[in-house]
Amino acid sequence: MELFNYYRSSASYRVRIAMALKGLDYTYTPVHLARGEQLKESYATVSATRLVPTLREDDGHLLTQSLAIIEYLDETHPQPPVLPADARGRARARALAYDIACEIHPINNLRVLRYLTADLKLSEDDKNRWYRHWVETGLAAVERQLAGHPATGLYCHGDAPTIADITLVPQIFNARRFDCRLDHVPTVMRIFEQCMTLPAFSQTQPSACPDAE
Repeated sequence: MELFNYYRSSASYRVRIAMALKGLDYTYTPVHLARGEQLKESYATVSATRLVPTLREDDGHLLTQSLAIIEYLDETHPQPPVLPADARGRARARALAYDIACEIHPINNLRVLRYLTADLKLSEDDKNRWYRHWVETGLAAVERQLAGHPATGLYCHGDAPTIADITLVPQIFNARRFDCRLDHVPTVMRIFEQCMTLPAFSQTQPSACPDAE
């Protein structure tokens, strides 16, 4: 398999974690978003949306969207599972993942931040205030769902990492890069630290990627 990704992309990091948890080998192909490599015609043949990550299987089949890729991998390589065994557990793990991937991440990704400064002419300070506001308030919503919930264990749901943890950890990396306040989300940070004790999370982090700068 071949994974097209960018080391700072939180969506790419999610897939790297999932593949590491499942012990899957792949070729790492960098696509440098900050340099606009995703906009080149050569990548358009790989991704119609020109986003990362994209996973190309050995037979040439292409998969896009990080959470869809992760669920596909869970169906095709079920051990260890990254979704709970019961329907309610799966719904909760997915909801936590979606709260990050759909509610926090989209309005703070590189395309949005560039539009704020290049088109709307916001200053760097205003752009960073935008980022911190949405990340901090979004993580507070995740904290409320985790803190004191009977299903929260060592990880977001129970005592094994799920798709929720796979989505949470990259968001914390980005939050730290933009100096977001995190002292208001102690359960989130406890789970983050627990995840980072696992090689699947620590050895796939942005600084460990071959295209890291």
